[in-house]
Amino acid sequence: MPAAKVVETDVLIVGGGIAGLFAAIKAKEQGVVVTLVDKGYAGKSGQTPFAGSYSVFNPEWGDDLAAWVEQVSRVGQYVNNREWTEIAFKESYARYQDLVSWGVEFRKNEDGTLFRSESMLGPCRAAHMGAKVFAELMRKQAVKRGVKLMDRIMVTDLLKQDGRIVGVIGIPMESYDIYVFRVKATVLCSGAGGFKPWGWPISALTADGDAMAYRAGAEITGKEFADTHPTGAEHPAYLGFAKRMSGGPRRGKQLNAEGNEITGRGTLFLDMEFEAHAGRAPVYSQMPDGEKSVRIGGASSGMSVHKAEGIWPVDTSCATSLSGLYAAGDALGTMQMGAVYGAIGCALGGSSVTGTIAGVAAAGYAKQAEKLEIDDQEVSRIKKIVQAPAERKGGFSPRWVTQVLQNTMMPYFILYIKKEDRMRAALTITEFLRDHMAPKIFARDPHELRLALETKNMILNAEMRLRASLFRTESRGCHYREDYPRRDDANWLAWVLLQEENSEMKVFKQPVPQEWRPDLSQPYEQRYPWRLPGE
Repeated sequence: MPAAKVVETDVLIVGGGIAGLFAAIKAKEQGVVVTLVDKGYAGKSGQTPFAGSYSVFNPEWGDDLAAWVEQVSRVGQYVNNREWTEIAFKESYARYQDLVSWGVEFRKNEDGTLFRSESMLGPCRAAHMGAKVFAELMRKQAVKRGVKLMDRIMVTDLLKQDGRIVGVIGIPMESYDIYVFRVKATVLCSGAGGFKPWGWPISALTADGDAMAYRAGAEITGKEFADTHPTGAEHPAYLGFAKRMSGGPRRGKQLNAEGNEITGRGTLFLDMEFEAHAGRAPVYSQMPDGEKSVRIGGASSGMSVHKAEGIWPVDTSCATSLSGLYAAGDALGTMQMGAVYGAIGCALGGSSVTGTIAGVAAAGYAKQAEKLEIDDQEVSRIKKIVQAPAERKGGFSPRWVTQVLQNTMMPYFILYIKKEDRMRAALTITEFLRDHMAPKIFARDPHELRLALETKNMILNAEMRLRASLFRTESRGCHYREDYPRRDDANWLAWVLLQEENSEMKVFKQPVPQEWRPDLSQPYEQRYPWRLPGE
């Protein structure tokens, strides 16, 4: 194999979505050397190019912070981190102003004022901008400031030395080369984790950030709260967004096969999965103009609720428990939203805010940190692991192993409607994939090497989801257990964390602060007015 190519930088940003681009721009403005690496093309990869709603809070427009936070807490069933919810709202207007100054256009009312769609669940509102455009404008701003962009390089592993992250390993898409990035600070903006489902633009989001941070010793959270994005049956990859991107979201009715309307319980919830499980599928979406189409679930299989899953932050600077490592966007488990995505536009809004915070904090860290010499033996060890699939002459195809994983994890009765016996069966298969198949995956070219590494990360993501879901013995928001159908406030107003310990996955919980909890003197029916199946 070729010798490693060494890149030196003060701050390395991994991922070029809205969080990564904000992090890169804001870090560069602090006067440090910034490099952004993306396994696709910064500004066109991940979910960012397909999103357009942006939560903007401004008290001068009459917005009430306490009311906005209360909506998220109530809909998110009281396991959101209120501190992060407040930060995301309070700093969203400044980030909106950044976007406007960079040429991003937002939809306007006829009188020229900013259009903001209203929430059906409370006072939160969202602005709307042109998808597939704004991230490219941000890329231009990063280049203008002198950020070094390196596209089509997959970061595979973090290099830890003396308890600190001092570099990363990366592979390009077109060759067997190895890149070693020597850094003072790293910001993971690598997005969420999925299982390459058909019908949602997350085929590149394979939990790479979670996996490399977990292997380095960081804590991961939020894996039990499944994302429930649906799509259209006729054109699943089309997403059904094109007709409404230019005019903001359209609202319609959701009908089951019997023609009855499905009452929503959040911006994204498990209603469709409950109908399917009860034998009332297919589910239809009927728009105000009479257009009717079949909806299907599982379009985002392997993801969690936006802003729930990811690397656990130890403070509000987006720092992780690993010195020199920060995270932002969907790679950071702020629990800004809780157990349900409680307000439209908070994904982009939260990502822009955490990207800014992480970029500034990483730059500050880099200014005072010494650049350590990287242990060559550690680099050699990781290189051997990374390149192992390319060294093998035979084994299992990464595409085939991915398909087995999808068949194991994607059924609605594993990932969405959960029960212990089914999840343990899936965990047995997942452990077999981890122990027997993953070590024997082989790659016939550089593209398959990337696929092999992604497959290993997705297997780890699957194990995290199953173990976290088994550990939380209750139902809450987008985590539903048939065998535990009630919310259990006495034991589970808490966040589930996962961490590697002695080569085993340790699962534990951290309680939500008392002051953020609902009034437990109120009857259960008042705290949770929506009944779950089996309650």
